[in-house]
Parts: sequence; structure tokens; C-alpha cells
Amino acid sequence: MESSTDNPSPLRLERRRGVRFPVVVPLEAKWQNAAGKSVKANAQAVEVNALGGLLDMKTLPSVGSEIELTNLLTQESFRARVVSVRRSAEGTPIGVAVELLVPSEAFWGVNFQLKKTSAELVKLEQAMRAGEVEPRILVEFRDAVDYVRKTAWAVQEWQERQLKHRDTHTVLPLLTAERLRRATQLCDAIAGDLATRELTRETSRLEEFYLSVKRVFRSLSGLFGENEDTKS
Repeated sequence: MESSTDNPSPLRLERRRGVRFPVVVPLEAKWQNAAGKSVKANAQAVEVNALGGLLDMKTLPSVGSEIELTNLLTQESFRARVVSVRRSAEGTPIGVAVELLVPSEAFWGVNFQLKKTSAELVKLEQAMRAGEVEPRILVEFRDAVDYVRKTAWAVQEWQERQLKHRDTHTVLPLLTAERLRRATQLCDAIAGDLATRELTRETSRLEEFYLSVKRVFRSLSGLFGENEDTKS
């Protein structure tokens, strides 16, 4: 195992800001050592948040040094600063804590964003149980969650078919059907708001929605061989 010879700075306590979530993100790290020599090493993020994370590395950069991290899954690169080295009770290095110079949730990938969102949904569920929620808002939230759930299932099905070298294009009609179901649901809800006069010509973005509906209507009229003035 390669040991570190590039960590002359004294160890300092890590001041963590924010909750970290367990993930596995393969990285490439690059930095310059005290002698000005470029160093490149493989690393793996094991705990992250938008501010930084804990990396598993064999070669350790100096505390306080700046490093360039490249996510090997997305090829996106970010600059970070080494803030501490975490060690076991025996003194063995078990992780390098870094802080991103520019906070980012996207850099760590979708897995981190899903874990963070799941944790936030748990907190939201607890808050909803503890307080009163306006029924219509609750219905909209439930429908949105259902849409995300079905989309997540389609993405998982896509990935599994890719791994098994099966046809993935059969998943696309499922996503299209779900979008149509959701769009129909939203249009019906908006029609209800119009009927109860909750929406007026002064409502923000209503004109933008109207123009969008016109574009969809023209396309659908051509698809079904009808004129635009045809009434259902």
C-alpha cells in the first residue's frame, strides 16, 4: 500500500458544516506538493454534502492545500481545499475531508441528490403529520410525488435493461404516457380553477400557459386530422 509522504502540515480538527450523506463517487485528485511537483491520485468520496465531503485516498495531500477533483462518472471538475485528515484511534488515516471552493450539490451526482431529497421528504412527512395542511396543496403534493415515483421506476427499468443488453426503447412509451397523464391532470385542475374564478387574466404566467396550450392544440389537431376550430 502506498503511504503518504505529502502531509507535512499539522493535523487540525475538522469543522463540519451540514449533514453528510453516504455515497460512492469515483474521483481523480490532482494537486501540487510542497516541492511544487504535480501529484495525481485516485480517490473515492464516501460522505458528501453541498459544501464538501470525506474522501478515501491512499496518497494524502497536505492539510490546507488546494486540489482539483474530477468526478469520473460525469467528468466534471471542481476545486477544493483539504481541511483535515480523519484518523482511526490507532492513528491510521481513514479519510481526507475537503471543502469545495464553490458549494455544489450537482458535482457529487444524482445519487447524492436522491439521498438528500429522501431525507428532506422524511422531515417533511413528520412536519405534515404534526400540522394542518390545506387539502388542495396536499393533493398537489401527492400527485407530484406519484409522478416522481413512476419516473424513478422508469429510469431504474431503463438502467436494468441496459445492463442486461435488452431493448430500452420500450421504456420511452411508459414515460410519455405518464407525462400525458400528469398533463391531463394539471389541465383539469386549471380548468377547475378557471371555473371557480381563482384564475383571472391578471394571474401571473397565465398568458404563457394559454400560448402553450394553443401550440399543443395546433399539433394535436394536425395529428388527428382536425381543423383548429373543430370542437370536441
